[in-house]
Amino acid sequence: MSFAPDLFKPEETVAFGLRALYRGRGYTCFKMSKFEEYDLYVRNKDFLVSEGIITFTDTNGRLLALKPDVTLSIVKNSRADAGVQRWYYNENVYRVSESTHAYRELLQTGLECIGPLDRHQLCEVLSLAAESLALVSPDCLLTVSHLGLLSSLLAAPPLAAVKQSVLACIGQKNLQGAAQLCRQAGADEDRLQALLQLAGLRGGADEVLPALAAVCPAGTPEGEALAELTDAVRAVEAVNGIALRLDGSLVGDMRYYNGLIFQGYIKGLPAPVLSGGQYDPLLRRMGKTGRAIGFAVYLDQLERMDHRQDFDVDTVLLYDPADDPGAVLAVARQLAGQGHSVLTATRPPAHLRARRTVSWRQWDAKEAPHE
Repeated sequence: MSFAPDLFKPEETVAFGLRALYRGRGYTCFKMSKFEEYDLYVRNKDFLVSEGIITFTDTNGRLLALKPDVTLSIVKNSRADAGVQRWYYNENVYRVSESTHAYRELLQTGLECIGPLDRHQLCEVLSLAAESLALVSPDCLLTVSHLGLLSSLLAAPPLAAVKQSVLACIGQKNLQGAAQLCRQAGADEDRLQALLQLAGLRGGADEVLPALAAVCPAGTPEGEALAELTDAVRAVEAVNGIALRLDGSLVGDMRYYNGLIFQGYIKGLPAPVLSGGQYDPLLRRMGKTGRAIGFAVYLDQLERMDHRQDFDVDTVLLYDPADDPGAVLAVARQLAGQGHSVLTATRPPAHLRARRTVSWRQWDAKEAPHE
């Protein structure tokens, strides 16, 4: 028996497609419990998308939390001796929704790649992020940056002390505020101008990459970051239909992120539906070795799109209460067997939009419902 696509919510249909994509690229499904020990999340709360965590006390006295995140659980269960570990997940998380500002159970799909990663795996994950975004909607945009372009400028004194505050200003595209913080910290003008130049670059790859090459010479940390970014960008450009933009103001918390960082948008939604990056520092914070990169697709965002159709049901099949129920249902089954939805009723329902309304006695068995 086949099922019509409209039997599923848009986010469910997308989730099926994403799972097929990840399985086809050698990723294994990661399954987890609905809850973890609260301590896992409170120690890494800055890594979480939402601050709200729902907690409860287990029967043995342990404080547990309904999971607001999947990445932390995957990292916790990763093994240093297992080589490159490729996981995908399709899990419900429990967090404060951006749209309702209330706790919600939200469906989230994503993947993580952890272990002794080389540049090929980094490019693979970014390419899969692009493919995932295109699967959600063909009208999409992937923005990409690399924290290695800024890290060396912010790692040394005196800017190390204000690094997170400067990154927050850059992320808000407040370069004037970032400059003020740097000057107050005592940064020299050359370093400040280099920082502002890198943070202010945004546009297509053909425009931005040459500009970065002029200020990120080979053999430097910035040059290595640029080489990684260039390879990743070329991998994404091979994904048909994806629009790509490099954005120096796309930043994250350097206590957790250190390399490629990216966000995906689709037309009609102001917030990103995909977000990810390289998070080697998180592994070290959790006592793990190696490198890690991953992303999540926020399927709850799709609920905010307009998925309305022109109809609720294909055919309303009218009958009289005195009619033979078996004969009416036979016609209804015949219609449904053609893959169309059918509703039997004594009068046209006022709250439903139908493609057609017809009496079961007048219906021509040779006539298929119109598309």
